[in-house]
Amino acid sequence: MGLDEVGERDGWRCWICDVSVDPAASVNDGLGPSIDRCGVLTRPLRRGQPGPGEERLAHRSCNTKKGAIKPTIAWPDHLFLVDPAPIVQSAERLIAKGGRELVARCPTEADASEAARWLEDRLTRLVPSVAFTTRIEQGGGQFLLSLLWPRP
Repeated sequence: MGLDEVGERDGWRCWICDVSVDPAASVNDGLGPSIDRCGVLTRPLRRGQPGPGEERLAHRSCNTKKGAIKPTIAWPDHLFLVDPAPIVQSAERLIAKGGRELVARCPTEADASEAARWLEDRLTRLVPSVAFTTRIEQGGGQFLLSLLWPRP
């Protein structure tokens, strides 16, 4: 896939920082578009298939800073979370084994709902080929946010 095709597919948003990428910017500019060929969640969904994150749109500077290692996708500061789990690693474990994984605790159901909406939206853009869902459960005076993905 070429840069324009990847950019269109990804809505011209950097998959690492989740900020718009200017398609007209120079590819040599730090905020210009680039293709990250490693991506995230590169483990194949099934044997013999390419991984879901092989080519993703990124700012040149985000791609360069990341290098050949997996980036940290930060939870936004406006969400009220306790002990949030690393997003990329949690999603990778679910792709490998299926099931559910606790990703955060929240003091209120409204906080958990907001975090669930954000996480589902973010994962849809990180790994479009994988349909993750979330679940909120009350327990111990707090609300537990879980990420789910059934194994194919």
